[in-house]
Amino acid sequence: MTLRLDRRGFITGAAALSAGLWPALPAQAAQAMGFDDARLLLSRTGFGATPAEIRALEAQDYATAVDRLLGNSRPQAATPAPAWLDQSPAEVRRRQQAAEAQRKPGVDGKPLQIARPVQEQGRELRNWWVEEMLATDQPLVERMVMFWHGHFTSSMLKVRYAPGLFRQNALFRREAMGNFATLLKEVARDPAMLIYLDGMRNVVRQPNENFARELLELFTLGEGRYSEADVKAAARAFTGWTVNRETGQFMDRPAQHDDSEKTFLGQTGRFGGDEIIAILLKHPRTAETIVEKMWREFVSLRPDPAEVGKLAASFRASGYQIKPLLRALLMSQAFRDPANRGSLIKSPVELIIGTVHVLGLPVPEKTQLVRMMQGLGQVPFDPPNVKGWPGGESWITTYTLMLRQQFLRRIVEATTVASMDGGMAMKPGPNRRADRRQQVPGDDSTMQMMESGQMMGPRPVEGRSLRSAGGEARLGASLSGADSATLLRTLLPRAPIDPIDASASPGAVVAAAMLDPAYQLK
Repeated sequence: MTLRLDRRGFITGAAALSAGLWPALPAQAAQAMGFDDARLLLSRTGFGATPAEIRALEAQDYATAVDRLLGNSRPQAATPAPAWLDQSPAEVRRRQQAAEAQRKPGVDGKPLQIARPVQEQGRELRNWWVEEMLATDQPLVERMVMFWHGHFTSSMLKVRYAPGLFRQNALFRREAMGNFATLLKEVARDPAMLIYLDGMRNVVRQPNENFARELLELFTLGEGRYSEADVKAAARAFTGWTVNRETGQFMDRPAQHDDSEKTFLGQTGRFGGDEIIAILLKHPRTAETIVEKMWREFVSLRPDPAEVGKLAASFRASGYQIKPLLRALLMSQAFRDPANRGSLIKSPVELIIGTVHVLGLPVPEKTQLVRMMQGLGQVPFDPPNVKGWPGGESWITTYTLMLRQQFLRRIVEATTVASMDGGMAMKPGPNRRADRRQQVPGDDSTMQMMESGQMMGPRPVEGRSLRSAGGEARLGASLSGADSATLLRTLLPRAPIDPIDASASPGAVVAAAMLDPAYQLK
């Protein structure tokens, strides 16, 4: 079948893959999981997998492999922290003001381009995380850090303090597979979160409901599980929790706290923030919310209600231990169900980082990858709104599908990220502050630039295409030496939508597989 290049065609074609499973490979030893299960496990818990990584796992017992995967969870990043990590908010503000003062009009009347600390630190922060994702030996941790970043969203656009967001990222890293109850309590005191959701404005005389509302709606219970009175009571309970503007550290100001009696979810008392969190953690719906979200992240877009109920009960009984929940999901029948293979769409981060990893591409400048992520709709430290990235089928729009194809075609033609300089840069969407609950697509001028070729950047050097004769010589070490059949099963979760000639050269097979819609699935 030939897939139309539009959102409806992509989603329809992806669904049609349920009839396109890879034929079963010959049986191996009784306890060996086999190539396809090894690929599934690595691709769903990391950023793709090379043939060598899959081969190293395929002979293992599946349960043993899952346990080893979960056991590799170092709580610190390997990439060195940025040099500005210890700068206080006061120092950053002074540097920013000094830089702004130098932005005098140039000879053309436009302000001179001066490096401003807030913007530069934001760029370096994004590049730092991209570097960590590329270099990590524990991709599941990075996937979980991104998962929590999407759940407990904060944005550089609003926070404007990179050291605070770095420390929030470190919190997500420490508890990536640790304890959700601990994570929730720490997030409620996290300075970046308090800035992002206006906790600094939450005082006894004028409670601010932003954090309380998102705590109930997004972090724990979900929509329709609470009343407006519950939001108001929770907001009053968290009054006084703020951030020191000079040091950037959490502060509890008792004089700004409402210590009066409150009724929250049917319980009455002189509650503070910790008591509100304790009540939420006892509510069955909190565990169900997290299980459903993790199911959609790792298993399928449609959670099984019966299984969710069982997993949520165990999750809550464990005191909200994340690793046992993740193990249960990976060991579930639904995770390995053939009907669910290729049912999830790769996020922009997964697509880009995974492509670079699997192909072994050189990446001399991380900013280029961040620009590509921006074009596809997912920039680390800059979620679209308080709800984070919707994920699932929302990753595919007519606009982003064209950009995804553009990215993959340029990889096929150039076989290096360096020669794609500027190819995915895009203008920011209009008025992102107007309503942070609405994801703003690129404007019409951006689409026109893309369609007219103005966003394409320099054309790839002629003759460098993977599809050219001898193109396989340009495959990275990660794919070199693998036969065509192995390359196809490595790159695609299911049989391709459009037929691929497995007798073609390895370079041509890789190119065809990457351009097949199935490559964008996992």
